[in-house]
Amino acid sequence: MLALGGVIGAGLFVGTGAGLAAAGPAVLVAYLLAAALALAVMRMLGELAAAMPESGSFSVYAHRALGPWAGFTTGWLYTWVTAVAIAVEALAGAAILHAWWPAIPSWAFTLTAMTIFTIVNMTDVRTFGEAEFWFASLKVLAVLAFIALGAAALLGLLPGTPSPGLAHLTGDGDGGFAPHGLSGVVTALLGVVFAFGGMEVIGMAAAESHDPGRSIRTAVRTAIWRIALFYLGSVLVLVLLLPWRSARPDESPYVAALVRLGIPHADVITQAVILVALLSALNANLYGTSRMLHSLAERGEAPRALTRRTGRRVPARAVAAASAVGFAAVVPEAVAPGTTLPLLAKAMGAAMLFMWLALACSHLVLRRSLERTGRLVLRTRGFPATTRAVIGAIAALMLLMALSPATRPQLLTSAALTATLALTGTHRTRKRPPARRPTDPQHPSQPFPPPADTGERSGAESIARNG
Repeated sequence: MLALGGVIGAGLFVGTGAGLAAAGPAVLVAYLLAAALALAVMRMLGELAAAMPESGSFSVYAHRALGPWAGFTTGWLYTWVTAVAIAVEALAGAAILHAWWPAIPSWAFTLTAMTIFTIVNMTDVRTFGEAEFWFASLKVLAVLAFIALGAAALLGLLPGTPSPGLAHLTGDGDGGFAPHGLSGVVTALLGVVFAFGGMEVIGMAAAESHDPGRSIRTAVRTAIWRIALFYLGSVLVLVLLLPWRSARPDESPYVAALVRLGIPHADVITQAVILVALLSALNANLYGTSRMLHSLAERGEAPRALTRRTGRRVPARAVAAASAVGFAAVVPEAVAPGTTLPLLAKAMGAAMLFMWLALACSHLVLRRSLERTGRLVLRTRGFPATTRAVIGAIAALMLLMALSPATRPQLLTSAALTATLALTGTHRTRKRPPARRPTDPQHPSQPFPPPADTGERSGAESIARNG
């Protein structure tokens, strides 16, 4: 449930409008390509996480496969992006609540959200897991209800709503299936691929479960049909219900679809679902960022104080550090309401692609050694061709972003940040050797994962296994 909840974010409910406007009905092709890439990356992450469960996830794998500088770079890149995302999600959720209750300033809602979810993550993993389970369940139910209503309308079973049939899908009389051709599909792809970010946290959750191999196998194997149903299914219903020219890049097409279905208060319902998606993502990102900071501190790549855990085995100091950007955003939001969110949103850039690239390269290096030692419990089919294809696809996306004036600034910002972190990591590696944990005598180059703890793992097991 954690992986599915992470993927079904606000990007699905808001970003689909931009993709539909850019590509028309062919936005389905863009989503299909993006989903295939995301699922391939998730499969590789699952394979490594099942064999080597680590709270630092892909950062630890990059450290082992490519060197300490790579672990440092990917770890801090993820930390920066998700810490900013926490603030963005808190501010965006506060904006919705402020629209409902204008008398309460948005900064007060931001502060309240940050406080509540920081406390949730500091309590124990079970509390986090339960909160995320219910958030994800609400999102899944909302998407299922939309698909069911849309299917009923398309089959002519909804009173007062004539079925459009396949007219909107084929673009009959309005430019066809791909009115803007290949360029429209590419433009949509560059936007929708980022909607699949957030699944990385499943590797961290698996590390805190009783049986990481079983949990991650279940999550990865069920993710394919779940994403196909919930993500691609809802987009297909949108395309069938709405003429593509009605889509607006800055508006959720789900509002227009619900209005067409005759659902009262469609805008409020959609805003409520988006709010749940934002708070769910905030909760998951706070968990993931704190675990990454804790892992970096264990390796000597972050302040050692962040390694401290509470009696319930929660890295409370890492949680506090992970929430810092979100709490800091309260001040500028109070001084100049509405100006902080756009600035922080731009700061996230295209870092996700750089992290996926590092993960794919790490998988290419580590897979053979894991196979030789018999530690594989989940296998990526078609290795190494599949991994190389993913690397090529990510490189092609980066090239397309560089060629597009609209996405070039995002790519350059993320590339500059990645290069800065890589240089810093290289300098630190040369300056002093990294901190090391006890090593496995059979595999001296690979440190043991942290010792198991039943109190913390019981909560993480449910959220990882139910993925």
